[in-house]
Amino acid sequence: MGGFFGIVSQNDCVNDLFYGTDYHSHLGTRRGGMAVAQPEGFKKSIHSIETAQFRSKFADDLAKFKGTMGIGVISDYEDQPLLIASHLGNYAIVTVGAVANLAELAARELKSRHGHFTEMNLNAINPTELVASLINQEESFAAGMRKAQELIEGSCSILILTAAGIYAARDRLGRTPVLIGRRPDATAVAIESSAFPNLGFQTTAYLGPGEIVFVSRDGYQTLMQPGERLQICSFLWIYYGYPASSYEGINVEQVRYRCGAALARADGVEVDMVSGIPDSGIAHAIGYAAEARIPYSRPFVKYTPTWPRSFMPQNQEMRDLIANMKLIPISDLIAGKRMLLCEDSIVRGTQLRDFVARLYAFGGAEVHMRVACPPLLYGCPYLNFSRSRSLMDLAARRAIIELEGHFPEKLEPFLDPSSPQYAAMTGKIQKRLGLTTLKYQTMPDMIKAIGLPREKLCTFCWTGSE
Repeated sequence: MGGFFGIVSQNDCVNDLFYGTDYHSHLGTRRGGMAVAQPEGFKKSIHSIETAQFRSKFADDLAKFKGTMGIGVISDYEDQPLLIASHLGNYAIVTVGAVANLAELAARELKSRHGHFTEMNLNAINPTELVASLINQEESFAAGMRKAQELIEGSCSILILTAAGIYAARDRLGRTPVLIGRRPDATAVAIESSAFPNLGFQTTAYLGPGEIVFVSRDGYQTLMQPGERLQICSFLWIYYGYPASSYEGINVEQVRYRCGAALARADGVEVDMVSGIPDSGIAHAIGYAAEARIPYSRPFVKYTPTWPRSFMPQNQEMRDLIANMKLIPISDLIAGKRMLLCEDSIVRGTQLRDFVARLYAFGGAEVHMRVACPPLLYGCPYLNFSRSRSLMDLAARRAIIELEGHFPEKLEPFLDPSSPQYAAMTGKIQKRLGLTTLKYQTMPDMIKAIGLPREKLCTFCWTGSE
């Protein structure tokens, strides 16, 4: 997915930019970048964050930057920020999202304007450069950002740093959040509101779908009004979002408590303890334990000093190894116990299967699993959440193929928790993972826990429709 942070301050902004960007590190795995508007022009820095955290890679760059305005980005794939010279002026740009029709738009650009793209990686055009090319066709930044969003299939939120201030745009259907924070001497814009409190900012506005604002030393002003249709990603609350963040005014941690409580109300299993798979499963487990009045326990702990993220590096074999290394079982709390584990989701299930086997090896009597969302059946075409995975690797899809002998065109029976097909599918997953029992959250309970109307939430990865 990725995340960004921008700031316009009356004082030097570099430290705030550094930490504000760092607070988005959980959203990306490959690239980090910062750009600052300095008196002599724009200065940028980009580093790989595949094998080290953003903070360690950029700490030495801080002395090289000086200025009152800047933007930073955590990116899954492309190098950014990019520095652009155009008829609109010189600027730096970052984007977050997924341009599904990248090849089509690039071909059109090359053919219509006899132009060229310079930011290439393995013959792939950098989507941020494409967005800049689309923006440059219009007579103002706001008009260009709106035009780009109209042409893009998928999603694209944008920050543009100019000598006068920062232009910020939330993607057309609001799939990702974009927020404004204020303090007496500065205004900031971010994806995660959790970037604000420790830097002294108060969240003052949530941009609406497609809204475009200009941030200056005087504050911010809306240049393009938001659209009416909102399709924010539900998975932000279930898994990807940071616990301290709020989207549309709804806190992530509280949603996860409500998800866990809903799982407990729909359950009647007898267990000795409830535990959460770190990190996001913990809040779901706390909600479950509180509602069911079953002790919350930690029969395993996460070792974070050298294994901070299970999805880094990109190699799947190494990710599985890291996932195994970072969770350390506590045999005294496992032996002879009936355990219920809460997890945010089951994607492929490979790491989970290995972990369940380890719990039994340490003497666990029963291992039950409760999942905070319905079975994942589709890849996300909007935010790159599943870009690196084959759809057929999804645990639910593999179970369906085992049952049917092929993958059926119609999946509706497998979406209905009351159907025999759904029961057979989840039964296959339960058996493959070695679980005593397995239950998923229902769609209505998940939506109720989030607290927004169904029509304002994107549920594509579960239902195949928005």
